Amino acid sequence: MFIGVYNASVVLTYLGLSFSVVGMSLAFLGFIPQAIMCLILSGVCDMFDGTVARSCKRTEMQKKFGVQIDSLVDTVSFGVFPVVLGICMGFTSRINIVIYVVYVLAAVIRLAYFNVLAEEKSVLHKKEKIFYYQGLPVTSIAIILPFTYNLYFFKPIVFIRAFPLVLLVTGILFVLNFKIKKPTGIWFVICSILAVIEIAIISASMLW
Repeated sequence: MFIGVYNASVVLTYLGLSFSVVGMSLAFLGFIPQAIMCLILSGVCDMFDGTVARSCKRTEMQKKFGVQIDSLVDTVSFGVFPVVLGICMGFTSRINIVIYVVYVLAAVIRLAYFNVLAEEKSVLHKKEKIFYYQGLPVTSIAIILPFTYNLYFFKPIVFIRAFPLVLLVTGILFVLNFKIKKPTGIWFVICSILAVIEIAIISASMLW
């Protein structure tokens, strides 16, 4: 009845996008802590969506769709969403706008670049396992930004100075050509624990 793919291989990708849209809506309404938690949950979905997809039996079309939808969702969740948070938190100076442009451009360039590489490997039937990221993955902002937001509760002045700088540096690292070892095994558990800790800290701050 509908075009697209709707099986279990993309359910976490769609859920991550849903968290991001809800988070942006909350940010526009002034509920920043809740919006930050949505960013964390979107990052958790992205962390495991590849594992779920690979466990499913997929056609070549579904695999290619998965690559494209993952990048499109990442653009919204980890490219646009952080900028929306910044604007809703009052970071609206001219220099901040320039930083937002640089950040989103870097995220989009990175995602497009690796989409092209994935397509080339598909055409050449290359299936070698890759153990390193080139540059910083865009998903990393789902960890970096919430930890930066913690400064707001303890050192608001430091947070005000740090937020734009963190976005700028993170954006540059998206497209900088260096290697980071891909997380495996225990690192998924560690990242999940960090997500729980972050949500707990933000939740506790809302009760202060």
